[in-house]
Amino acid sequence: MDRIFHLALATDWAAAQEAGDYRISTLGRTLEQEGFLHASREDQWRATKQRFYADVPEPLVLLEIDPALLTSELRIDEVPEAGDSFPHIYGPLNLDAVVAVHEQ
Repeated sequence: MDRIFHLALATDWAAAQEAGDYRISTLGRTLEQEGFLHASREDQWRATKQRFYADVPEPLVLLEIDPALLTSELRIDEVPEAGDSFPHIYGPLNLDAVVAVHEQ
């Protein structure tokens, strides 16, 4: 599978560097609350940013993730309300699977 992407608050990404892994599922929800980490394919992340992060005043980063380096399970789940399937990471994101961080 090609690279997948996750939008994050820059502060959450910085906290993950301290903690040793990343556990924020989506804006305002943790891995424990949601059950997985939301991610997007390259053709999806811009629409996700527009839909869910357009009004976020804090700096964002786009995490570029190599699925082959994940230590948690990756599933492609159908999301009926979106009419599409999305990659979801079922467990914490190990930092070394993030191959690039792009400021947004």
